Amino acid sequence: MCPPVHFAVEHSINPWMDPSVPVDADRALAQWRALRRTYEGLGHRVDVLEPLLGMPDMVFTANGALVIGERALGARFRAPGRAGEAPAHRRWLTDHGVDVRMPREINEGEGDFAWTGRRILAGSGFRTSPAACTELAEVFDVPVAPLHLVDPRFYHLDTALAVLDDRTIVYYPAAFSDSSQRLLASLYPEAIIATADDALVLGLNAVSDGTHVVLARQAEKLAAQIAERGYVPVPVDVSELLKSGGGVKCATLELHRATTATPAGTAGDR
Repeated sequence: MCPPVHFAVEHSINPWMDPSVPVDADRALAQWRALRRTYEGLGHRVDVLEPLLGMPDMVFTANGALVIGERALGARFRAPGRAGEAPAHRRWLTDHGVDVRMPREINEGEGDFAWTGRRILAGSGFRTSPAACTELAEVFDVPVAPLHLVDPRFYHLDTALAVLDDRTIVYYPAAFSDSSQRLLASLYPEAIIATADDALVLGLNAVSDGTHVVLARQAEKLAAQIAERGYVPVPVDVSELLKSGGGVKCATLELHRATTATPAGTAGDR
């Protein structure tokens, strides 16, 4: 995670961002600290990346890489204003023993890549290049399922889909192309389907450890759906980050454990 010390909405690179709407930086920082305490209270370790002056979006660490075990594919941001974040993520990961591969194609890390323990779900359409799927397969040697986003409000995969465990996802179908909806229905016939109301408060921008699901407090119906499936919803308020089109997952880069599976895929730890 990276504290939103310099958080601001100074440009508009997604439909949520309006520089004319005031941002309360102190409130954003308080909400971020509460999110960090939530993870620590659930027994997770939180490592902190030093924020850089002039990088107001750096709080959204999910975009910095995809990390599985001791290997990572670094980010290459589409927006020039975020380009300086990528080297900071690479340095941190390298300093902590991760083999970071330099990207050829544009990708925005876990913003568009979701590791399920069996395969990588890879989103494109607004930020990440479809050609990044080839890089993912080369770097991690696991199956990659390409998904195409069609609604600009759901500009990253992590705004429209969350992985709950190695067999279950939750997603908002209307964010995806028809072919991607068919693929998701085929891969995950028992997926939880989110409503538009919950998707539009970025309720799907959530983090699951397989038992607890940390998600936006405003996504009340989604929390109930998740609880019905046996998971424990953990609501938090990150509404100030929503002014920049971000939420729980955006503010969290997960350091996934590797599997010992062959490319055919078996369940892995998250």
